[in-house]
Amino acid sequence: MSTKKKGLVDKGLLFTSLMLTILGFVAIADASAPLALSVFSDSLYFVKQQILWGILGFILLIVSSMLPYNFWKKIALPLFVLSVILLILVLFPAFGSKVLGARRWLNLGLVSFQPSEFVKLTLAIYLAYLLEKKKAFWINLIPIILVSGLIMLQPDLGTTIIIILIGFSQLFVSGINILWLAGLGLLTTLSGFLLIHFSEYRRERVLSFIKSISDPLGSSYHIRQILLALGSGGITGVGLGQSRQKFLFLPEVATDSVFAIISEEIGFIGASVIIIGFFFLTYKMYKIALKTTDPFSRYLATAITAWIGGQVFLNIGSMVALVPLTGIPLPFFSYGGSSLVMILVAIGILINISKHAKE
Repeated sequence: MSTKKKGLVDKGLLFTSLMLTILGFVAIADASAPLALSVFSDSLYFVKQQILWGILGFILLIVSSMLPYNFWKKIALPLFVLSVILLILVLFPAFGSKVLGARRWLNLGLVSFQPSEFVKLTLAIYLAYLLEKKKAFWINLIPIILVSGLIMLQPDLGTTIIIILIGFSQLFVSGINILWLAGLGLLTTLSGFLLIHFSEYRRERVLSFIKSISDPLGSSYHIRQILLALGSGGITGVGLGQSRQKFLFLPEVATDSVFAIISEEIGFIGASVIIIGFFFLTYKMYKIALKTTDPFSRYLATAITAWIGGQVFLNIGSMVALVPLTGIPLPFFSYGGSSLVMILVAIGILINISKHAKE
């Protein structure tokens, strides 16, 4: 196979990422306006914050797209160790903020940061580094188990699922014995069932998913409000800015549930266009992973594809009641600087990998 001329940028991936980010700004400005007005007396408060994070994210995207991807191999271990330290610090009240029963944010003075978003990328880099060295199978499991355990202490089952997806995708493409992977998957699934069974709020989420008509003002309230938003949108939507559910009826309107507000306003047709955009983005990432020239870039590109594509599927899947609500943000659209910045950095790395891809 011939190799692409170095320096060529995957314009499709870059343009799609830019368009999704801009659409995300519009969605956040629209969905968050009532909440921002009631809390901060500024209807644009959330989108102003997101735009600042977006600018920083694109600066870092440009930097990471210019850095040779092998650079990340050299600092894989220090980055991973730093992310683990941050995951530990967030568990202590002196450093971590507790919101809605979970301790996921690290206080940095003027801003808060989610170490769990940072570790998605650092784990992907470190596992790619380990797998390239062809270490023993159990050695590759240690980082996945360590990170998953620390995130579950926050607790955050949704992010843990993404971490496991990142790790399993890399193990799969590394050529691991499929029986080992199947056994590991079975053990992970069993552990997930136990975590749900022994946690009341997780159990209620699953039960509300199975019996969405029960307890409409309690455990089923969130999913019922989501379905009301989707149903109200119909084929063409109620009109941009005309959502009724965003007026403090639907929880997490600017974060986990932003897709429901989008669908209510622009309807099935508009929401389908956005989903097609995500399909195209995932396809471009997948093609880059297929055309990599060495094991490290292959493992890293695969992990980033599984991470971003997995979050899209789980978020939208939970909005249309295909899977239980997991609290996973929708890439580019959900409010949150940590998530947006790290995703844009990851896209930059993929763009650099694409410069060296095979024809």
